[in-house]
Amino acid sequence: MNIRLAFSIIFVLLSIALMICAFVAYRSKKDIGKPLCNMLVAIIPPIVGNFLIVGSTSKTLATVGCYLYYVGIDFTVFQALRFAMSYCKLTYKNEKLRLLILSLLGIDVIQILANTVFHHCFGMEETELYGSVYYRMIPYLPQNLHRVLVYLLLAGILGIYLNKMFFSPRMHSWRYATIFFTLLGVITWCTFYVISRTPLDRSMIGYGVFGLLTFYFSLYYKPTRLIDRLLLDISSELPDAIYFFNDNDECIWANKKGLNLLGINEGELENVRKKLEPFFSSENVNNNDNWSSCLIMNDNDDKKYYSLERRVIRDNKGRVGASFLNIRDDTEMQINLHRESYNARHDNLTDLYTKDHLYERIEELLEKNPDQKYSLVFMNICNFKLINDIFGKDFGDEVLKQVASLLRKYVPHTGVYGRIGGDTFGVFVPKGAIDMELVKKLLSGYEVSNGDMTYKVQIHLGIYETENQRMDVSSMFDRARIAEASIDNNFTNHIAYYGEDMRKKMLWEQEISSELKRALEEKQIRPYLQPLVDTEGKIVGAEALVRWIHPDRGFLSPASFIPLFERNGMIAELDKYMWRCACELLDKWKDRDLFISVNISPKDFYFTDVYKDISSLVKEYNIKPSRLRIEITESVMISDVENKIELVRNLQKDGFIVEMDDFGSGYSSLNMLKNMPIDVIKIDMAFLQNAKDVKRTKSILRSIINMSEDLGIVPLTEGVETKEQYEALLSMGCKMFQGYYFAKPMPVEEFENDYLK
Repeated sequence: MNIRLAFSIIFVLLSIALMICAFVAYRSKKDIGKPLCNMLVAIIPPIVGNFLIVGSTSKTLATVGCYLYYVGIDFTVFQALRFAMSYCKLTYKNEKLRLLILSLLGIDVIQILANTVFHHCFGMEETELYGSVYYRMIPYLPQNLHRVLVYLLLAGILGIYLNKMFFSPRMHSWRYATIFFTLLGVITWCTFYVISRTPLDRSMIGYGVFGLLTFYFSLYYKPTRLIDRLLLDISSELPDAIYFFNDNDECIWANKKGLNLLGINEGELENVRKKLEPFFSSENVNNNDNWSSCLIMNDNDDKKYYSLERRVIRDNKGRVGASFLNIRDDTEMQINLHRESYNARHDNLTDLYTKDHLYERIEELLEKNPDQKYSLVFMNICNFKLINDIFGKDFGDEVLKQVASLLRKYVPHTGVYGRIGGDTFGVFVPKGAIDMELVKKLLSGYEVSNGDMTYKVQIHLGIYETENQRMDVSSMFDRARIAEASIDNNFTNHIAYYGEDMRKKMLWEQEISSELKRALEEKQIRPYLQPLVDTEGKIVGAEALVRWIHPDRGFLSPASFIPLFERNGMIAELDKYMWRCACELLDKWKDRDLFISVNISPKDFYFTDVYKDISSLVKEYNIKPSRLRIEITESVMISDVENKIELVRNLQKDGFIVEMDDFGSGYSSLNMLKNMPIDVIKIDMAFLQNAKDVKRTKSILRSIINMSEDLGIVPLTEGVETKEQYEALLSMGCKMFQGYYFAKPMPVEEFENDYLK
């Protein structure tokens, strides 16, 4: 074949291959794709130029080929430099260097193209080779400067690859070395043609090969040796025991963990199969090539948990080539899981079932024994907060632990029990399984001792005997809780059973609670006024007392709904309504020098801003604060005493009169009197009822009245029912009076007709 034609075909094929590779690189999602594409495209013009020089017998075409070749070489080395920096993860430390290179290459391209006018860079001469006419370039000084610039940039590119070759890990350095020596060979080949001036320049074949080689290394090369080494290193360091087997099922490698598990060393791999036999059984291994299984083994008194996994590797014909076995010791994980599961189901302090798990166990029993009747017990330690306050938390914890021990001792194995709250427990047993007489005896004198401290613990039981097995467990406990709450402060009775009357009461309370909002809107609830008189029997004010005139049920006693609203917190809504009613009346009575006393429940402090609400009402109706008197009870001061004292002082600063209601009915009245800034004390005449020593009781009453006067507090006696009582209190120095002797609570209209006309 004609040598010119042969090399022309090679150049064409190289150009096509480079174009295909450039397109693939352009479509690649790798970061190196775009720089690689640019370099491959840049190599094509000088190859085409070389094709024209070698393949043309026309001087003009050969000259065009020279321009393509030399200008293309400038673009090639620039793009090769950019690719090398991207491939080797380098950046320009000085932006001026990049601009300098671009400027020099730009000037070089311009001066080469200017040769078409000035003919200063190179010329062309005809020569003969292998019996054919060729044209070769005659270089002038600017052409030699072009070569110097190209060689300098190529030297820089070689330096980049040389640096990576020496300073990269051995597993990576050889690919940089391959590119380095390929490029060095291309440069040497080109230099040979420059020096020898051979007209048949084949050096661009080297550039093409260089481009294809970098394409492979950039996009498709996978360092299999590196991957093998990494996999081996990873396998060696894994916490699992790993074994590799050949096609004859002989162990060829095991990591350190695998050797330690079987108690062998690296030179005893032939014993692996025998040592592994305890890990295999018909229960945990199937006949498939690939399988995974769990295994529990007894190691002395301890259990060991293992996870096994086997994988088979086959060739393209489906023949087994190798396999590996992975054994993971899950003992610690399983122990932790069991511990976490146990802790999730058991209370940390008492080690009894938690509320949620107790409910689950009860549901299981109900499902398994649908015909069995059960007793569900709600167990409450009375005054547990008081125990903590007096004896401390450690003693309180000891009480809970000893109650838990009591349950373990006396609840039969057919029942379940657990701690369902801070000081409450739940028990679920077959009906009749517990000797209730024994329980009563145990609870009647139950004491808890911790060191030198002993305390008689009061425990109440509410019992619900199941009727509907499909009832939600929480609803069952609600009913048992209702039964327990009915015991109240009874210190002789410890047990109460849920009955139909309790259910009716619960339903009634739910209905009444749901009707409160409508009752307030329709003014079914209204204030009744009970007059307050001075020493001369003159009306000076009244206390606003709530009454509910129900459209269906008629007159509802306050005792039937006030305690309920106290428990569920709705008392705050009711009290705010009564405060507004009192302000409306005071606004209506602006020409009268009368006051109205309103009650503040202890719960109001939890559900409303008492100071803000009362102050805003007084401002809204533009009445004097002293005309709206505030009644509180000593139970208000059980908790958060300092903040409540500050609240009372703020009310007094604003001009409100603060009264302490039911003074003498509690056990800490004098202590309250000492700490609370009170303007009026309302002495309850129940103080005198059932008194065995009337003379002594009256003496105490007289002392309280005298003491209040000494403190600058106005004494007011409520519950006065007879003339004798009134006269006796008057002689003792009492200043104001309230009671049936003067008037019963009455509707507003009656009060206004009797006392304001």
